Amino acid sequence: MVEKKKVAVIGAGVSGLAAAKAFKERGHAVTVIERSHALGGVWEPSRSYPDVQTQSPKDLYRYTGKPMPDHYPEWPKGPQVHAYLTDYAHENGLTPLIRYETRVAAMERRADGRKGWTLALEGADGTAGTETFDFVAVCTGQFSEKNILTHPGQDAFVEAGGQVMHSSDYTDPAMLKGKKVVVLGFSKSATDIAVNAVKSGAEAVTIVYLETVWRVPYFIGGLINFKRILYIRAQEKMFPGWGQSTMARLNHALAKPFVWANWRALESLLSIQLKLKKTGLRPKEPIERGINCSVPIVTPGFFDMVADGRIRAVQGTFDRYEPGTVVLTGGERVAADMAILAVGWKLGVPFLPEEYRKKLVEPDGQYRLYRIIANPDLPDMGFVGFNSSFCTVLCAELAANWLVRYADGMLAHQPSAEEMNRNIDMMLQWKRTERPAAGVYGGLCVAPYHFKHFDELLADMGARKKKRNPVAENLAPPNADAYARYLASTPQYRAA
Repeated sequence: MVEKKKVAVIGAGVSGLAAAKAFKERGHAVTVIERSHALGGVWEPSRSYPDVQTQSPKDLYRYTGKPMPDHYPEWPKGPQVHAYLTDYAHENGLTPLIRYETRVAAMERRADGRKGWTLALEGADGTAGTETFDFVAVCTGQFSEKNILTHPGQDAFVEAGGQVMHSSDYTDPAMLKGKKVVVLGFSKSATDIAVNAVKSGAEAVTIVYLETVWRVPYFIGGLINFKRILYIRAQEKMFPGWGQSTMARLNHALAKPFVWANWRALESLLSIQLKLKKTGLRPKEPIERGINCSVPIVTPGFFDMVADGRIRAVQGTFDRYEPGTVVLTGGERVAADMAILAVGWKLGVPFLPEEYRKKLVEPDGQYRLYRIIANPDLPDMGFVGFNSSFCTVLCAELAANWLVRYADGMLAHQPSAEEMNRNIDMMLQWKRTERPAAGVYGGLCVAPYHFKHFDELLADMGARKKKRNPVAENLAPPNADAYARYLASTPQYRAA
């Protein structure tokens, strides 16, 4: 018999909603703690920059039990995703469970010696208190704390009328009209904002980047939806994975010339389509070596604007500010009224006690998480949505369903602490030596190994159905409806 638990879900974004639903369905008492005034995480409107949209097609950015509306475009905009998440929370009875404007300031093991954690909570109105839970699901993801950069001279730049802001604070395109805008970064958000600045009537737009990266257009060659090339199991098999058998390694060695030719052909096609030679933005690193969660989708119009001069792309980074000017590390001076820093987010769990943080994060920043969900040295706790990918929603939902079974001791294959640590060590070794690209974001990225990761989670949960027919399974992207059937084929239970 599974005992009913009082569960804290920290965060009400994509991952928090998935976790809340999974624990609620198993009969647990769930409280969702959200520091913002609304659900949605990065899709909450006050955190979204203009024209933000998904990187994944809508059929890959959805929960198993809820397709996105038919009238949504292939790549939904931010307000549409937020509406979808709001509907999902309402339909699954999650809305009453969310405690808004409440921040987890700290946590510690229960003083009474029982399983679980005591959370120190702070309200937006200054109220503070503690509450005890039997289990904690951390669903804050990788976009929780802004990465704030400051450079010498910033105060003088601002005093002279300049503005400096994090990309998430850019919410009104009208503020760019007639301004000289400098964007720092080369992520999807950086190129989105640069293009939006041009369209919003900025006087001049400069994007400053450290290194070029390969980007994938929505339609490769202008014809083929990229999901039908990069999101399929057949393509995934071209990447040597972890825990390979001797035979698998031999097969990869024999296929190496064909795999090499496949990637070179894709690079050539992208170089022509995106005008990479003309713009000087062709990456030096082979595309297959760098594919991970940091590979961005092409912002429509970006390369055309760089090619015709509407956006000026400069390699380097900020050195300092002067009134009306950003000075780059190479000495170049860029006239600027506004600097938008698209420099990402801090990765971490700041409310976790230091003694447990050391058990979670290696000295080089790699996370010790079995299946990228749980650590045996952090009892009564797990992480949902840290297994980021191009299929973020599906990853979160599968992780949530795995975690509730892990918490209840109901996985078909419930791993021992020794087995978990042995697997974690193996994965860390693989990331550090065989595929360094897998180490980005603290190693919390399953791309391009979506199918392999999902296969492991389903096997752990005891799914009786795990595959489609061979053609669909190898040549079609992950299918949320199929994964709904796989989850339904796992052993079912409810806490009493």
